[in-house]
Amino acid sequence: MRTPHVVVVMGVAGTGKTTIGPLLAARLGVPYAEGDDFHPQTNIDRMSAGVPLDDDDRWPWLDAIGVWAHGRAGLGGVVSSSALKRVYRDRLRAAAPGIVFVHLTGDRALIEDRMSHRTGHFMPTALLDSQFATLQPLEADEAGVAVDVRGGPEQITERAVAALRALP
Repeated sequence: MRTPHVVVVMGVAGTGKTTIGPLLAARLGVPYAEGDDFHPQTNIDRMSAGVPLDDDDRWPWLDAIGVWAHGRAGLGGVVSSSALKRVYRDRLRAAAPGIVFVHLTGDRALIEDRMSHRTGHFMPTALLDSQFATLQPLEADEAGVAVDVRGGPEQITERAVAALRALP
């Protein structure tokens, strides 16, 4: 399956954006960009210290992702980004209007468990509550799908591909 769309794999920390994003990109035959790589070092330092980012911290990060997505318009691509608020997704859509979102969803206990077992990531589990508090799920007028994160990476990717195929 190939897609000319740019797909943003979104969700709270620990849902598997960094795992599912490359798998989805491979299935779609398009490049993958890791959203965390677009963060300025100051953002990474804040999150590593357990300090949640505010909107002012996120704008330059979202704008950098938007530039990448715009450059992939008509060619396709997959990028990860928490994109927790509607206003963040609106900003990404303003930069690249054809963006489609894959919202990785799961209950807090499952996600916390997964976060507690990963190594080498700057996002501590202490910030999970702030992520859920900030999260505004996709609305009916937003191009995208919600995909449950129960199961293994291949199962989740398969659900994402099937859900994307079902989009008009």
